[in-house]
Amino acid sequence: MLRISGPGMMVFIIAFLVAVIFAANQNDVVGWVVAVIAAFWLALACFVVFSIQKAAKKAGAKLTEAQNAFNTAAGRAPSPTAENHGGTRLVSERSEADEVRDLKLDHSFKIVQVQIRVVEDERAKGQAADQDTIRRALETIEITATNARDMIRSAGGTGDPVSGTIID
Repeated sequence: MLRISGPGMMVFIIAFLVAVIFAANQNDVVGWVVAVIAAFWLALACFVVFSIQKAAKKAGAKLTEAQNAFNTAAGRAPSPTAENHGGTRLVSERSEADEVRDLKLDHSFKIVQVQIRVVEDERAKGQAADQDTIRRALETIEITATNARDMIRSAGGTGDPVSGTIID
């Protein structure tokens, strides 16, 4: 903002100084009136420049606040601000092993969903349900869930199983 307002302010300052010098040399009323008018325009220009700078800073802060609120709602990191010096901090980087583990977990959940459908289909048959099929499906669900839980690791890379409160 200073680059834009600098030349314009210099014109007003030079006009004011020229008016004061001429008024002082000639010592007449018209010269002093011109000097007062130049001082008024200089004061008005300063007021406008500083008001615009202040409004631009407030608008920038509001824009950053709105962008951070949007990013937070979208699950992304907040935008850089003057407080964190515009830097970015890497919290963690996903490795290829994380991607493979996620694929395995996804596959495990699909297996559980298929086995649940098998159990529901057998139970829908009523008395004609094959109890052995139901038992095998439940056993498959149990094995798959155990394997999936073993794949999940807690934050920090300690290798401990995940712990916490389940929010339903």
